[in-house]
Amino acid sequence: MEKFDSRYLEMAEVWAKNSYCKRRQVGALIVKDRMIISDGYNGTPSGFENICEDENGVTKPYVLHAEANAITKVAKSGNSSQGSTLYVTASPCLECSKLIIQSGIKRVVYRDEYRLTDGVDLLRRAGIEVEKVD
Repeated sequence: MEKFDSRYLEMAEVWAKNSYCKRRQVGALIVKDRMIISDGYNGTPSGFENICEDENGVTKPYVLHAEANAITKVAKSGNSSQGSTLYVTASPCLECSKLIIQSGIKRVVYRDEYRLTDGVDLLRRAGIEVEKVD
């Protein structure tokens, strides 16, 4: 574990509180050369109502995950996530793991285990360093 890992994870936890989602709030930070180059939390796309669940409490299919929000935000900014570290409060799902691989992120640090491990398994298979921090 690197010196600042727990601090950046704490910051991701604070950022998760911006989410309007009721079932689970997830926050993510992308850090490169000790600078936060992007952030994200789970929620609906820009311009949509800030309601993540339908009337039955089921997450709407178009809700973006925190990692996807952080990765697309860094792409918009003109920054490069090549060689960076992603800090996320929950382990990435399979779809987000594909984005992580393609964005050049080299390391993922997370706190909570997601019920499925296929995302983390894919990251490891791609040679990305994955670390769970309690």
